Amino acid sequence: MSEPESDLDLVKRVKKEPSAFGLVYERYVTRIYNYVYYRVGNHHDAEDLTSRVFHRALTHIKDYADRGVPFSAWLYRIAHNLVANWHRDHARRQDLALDDVILVGDAFEMPEWVAETNEERRWLLAAIRRLPEERQELLILKFVEQMSNAEVGQIMGRTEGAIKSLYHRTLLALRDELAQSAAASSNRSGGATPTGDEVER
Repeated sequence: MSEPESDLDLVKRVKKEPSAFGLVYERYVTRIYNYVYYRVGNHHDAEDLTSRVFHRALTHIKDYADRGVPFSAWLYRIAHNLVANWHRDHARRQDLALDDVILVGDAFEMPEWVAETNEERRWLLAAIRRLPEERQELLILKFVEQMSNAEVGQIMGRTEGAIKSLYHRTLLALRDELAQSAAASSNRSGGATPTGDEVER
């Protein structure tokens, strides 16, 4: 069985044969859609923006150059820019139904102190949604898309060091959100609910 064509080889082929772009679409459409959907919170806009991502990619792929960062980061950068424009055009953020969050396989791997049960995961997703948009995006790229700091930096327009620092601050903020949510839930129920420290174990 032959090895799948690498992204770089595929891009070279698309530059010569634009009709081969369909292979790029098939390879990345689900991941790009998931990313966009999580950021905008509704299927209609996610479908529209995903279509625009690939239309823009097809238009500009002739200008793509390998600079040591995966081709996927180039695609996500396009999606990042379109989503940012979408948010600027919408005065209020759309609420995302947590039950509709699409996670790619088992890729949502957070640090070991994060909850493991379904109920704790709901707390986690709710806490993430309360973070600033930039930090939400960082967590999506790191733990849903499993990207390196360098790749995330390329997409978000920051240095690798800046992403590392933001990641550290984001995890601290997320831990605080989880602890506050657990404490509030415990106070309402009058029972024992795991706190952020207990989740850390």
